[in-house]
Amino acid sequence: MRHTERVTKLFGVRYPIVQAGMIWCSGWRLAAAVSKAGGLGVIGSGSMYPDVLKEHIRKYKAATDKPFAVNVPMLYPAVEEHMATIMDEKVPIVITSAGNPATWTQRLKEAGHTVVHVVSSVKFALRAQEAGVDAVVAEGFEAGGHNGREETTTLVLVPLVADAVHIPVIAAGGIVDGRSMLAALCLGAEGVQVGSRFVCATESSAHEAFKQRVVAAKEGETTLTLKELAPVRLLHNPFFAEVQEAYRRGASVEELKTLLGRARAKRGMFEGDLVEGELEIGQASAAIGRVEPAAAILEGIMREYHDGIARLTASHNTAV
Repeated sequence: MRHTERVTKLFGVRYPIVQAGMIWCSGWRLAAAVSKAGGLGVIGSGSMYPDVLKEHIRKYKAATDKPFAVNVPMLYPAVEEHMATIMDEKVPIVITSAGNPATWTQRLKEAGHTVVHVVSSVKFALRAQEAGVDAVVAEGFEAGGHNGREETTTLVLVPLVADAVHIPVIAAGGIVDGRSMLAALCLGAEGVQVGSRFVCATESSAHEAFKQRVVAAKEGETTLTLKELAPVRLLHNPFFAEVQEAYRRGASVEELKTLLGRARAKRGMFEGDLVEGELEIGQASAAIGRVEPAAAILEGIMREYHDGIARLTASHNTAV
């Protein structure tokens, strides 16, 4: 896996696999389990108050000394407090998203942090590189949660970004197993970020009802919507049907905001309200068949990855 060495060395991990910082799912338990198993565990700060983030960081450190990251959506109201906590607690890696990377990158770098930024286009990848980030996550249209408005798929986005920048590219969006990891690396990525699959990890803080709904999801049961507010991919449920009806009657942005209200994602993903809650998940949910420990997920991805290489090698040798 020499082509992934820049990522594994940058993060100090065994495998070039980053667990996504998903709101209401990525607490310290999941991050610690992923890091112990050889990937990069990530605490998702977007659903945390500042004191809660500090608690999760400290509990992570008590559980393991492995490297980890905190994901910070820069549209978060208390971003200044989150960044202060990250610097005070000496979090080794910071993954920023949903904002201008130039706002925080230099300050974080000067404080000794490795910085990664999530992008959905070549334009934003180049801006992130110019801002001085150490790597970018190129996240395609297939991804769950908040997404880019461009609707560029991972298959198209990753090679475009890999050709445009000289820093490591980590592919995200639809990466659910070893086959999709292998495909992403063939496209020019040097690592992958896995989100939806880790929602259904035993250690994920998602509600068990949400996990089982994800496991039961079929092809075509997610849609990217609410672009006027912040694009988000949702599993179909009664709340999603309300959103669709609002669009049909030509609802204004203000009406959509009112419909969304507050804490919809918490209700759905953390509290398990499958009717009125917002259920954020990627298209790859259709390929998730069970809830299992994070270590088993990582082992499965790597086993499938190596099996895929062996299969391709055998096929090539037969062809020639």
